[in-house]
Amino acid sequence: MKAAAAFLLLLGCLAVSHAWRCSEAPRLSYALQVDAGMGMVVATDAYRRAFFLSGRSWYRLGTTALRHVTVGPAGTWGTDASNYVHKLVAGNFKRAAGLTMQQVDAGGAGQLVGSRPSNYLAYCLRGQYAMPYSGVGGIGWSYLSRALKYISCGPLYGCWGVDTSSRVFLTRTMTPTTCRTSGWLYVSGIAMKVVEVGTDGNVFGVSTAGKVYQRVGINASRPQGTGWTAVPICLTAQSVSYDLRKLWVVTTSRVVMTCIH
Repeated sequence: MKAAAAFLLLLGCLAVSHAWRCSEAPRLSYALQVDAGMGMVVATDAYRRAFFLSGRSWYRLGTTALRHVTVGPAGTWGTDASNYVHKLVAGNFKRAAGLTMQQVDAGGAGQLVGSRPSNYLAYCLRGQYAMPYSGVGGIGWSYLSRALKYISCGPLYGCWGVDTSSRVFLTRTMTPTTCRTSGWLYVSGIAMKVVEVGTDGNVFGVSTAGKVYQRVGINASRPQGTGWTAVPICLTAQSVSYDLRKLWVVTTSRVVMTCIH
């Protein structure tokens, strides 16, 4: 009932928008977080179940309870309520021995990045370890010299992150074989709680007020872009992801939406 009311409100708000066409995605009850990459869409719900989208239906992804899931060139990974890291191997998640992470992202050029619980220090798992990992043995993480509560990478223009003060940072390059970066650049502007990078270099964020924004002006010579522009969604958002020209949003009312520009 709550989701239906939220969707009716959404329809009224989007009636005045011409730049973005948004609609309710296939319904996933109590959705909490979404991630898209490599042509796949994965999500978690409030009961810590992971799902993947096939056609118009969501299907359970493994049996491990996860609060965050990500998909990309490094594979499908997730974190559980105790911050243990897991990778999807042969249809189920296998726990990876090593550092705990409260959030991970597999969207780079083969490396996996993550944020530690408590101190939110950012780390990277090199591509030669992340991609072939089969659930056997431990994994060694490399410190990225930055405290970030959320981090996301793309294969083109590096990685973006948000620190504990909701400030946005960018590293223009991330070498997947070494996890070496070009250093972190502060991106001034709107305070964010989530920033996500698409495979094609597009960057979207959810502000601390729950508004969705796109970073504009991004190119090879200016990977930090030139500013933020609002995506006109009047429901407050908590999770966002972008892949293959589709924007995916989870609202605080647990509705999954998809938008096309």
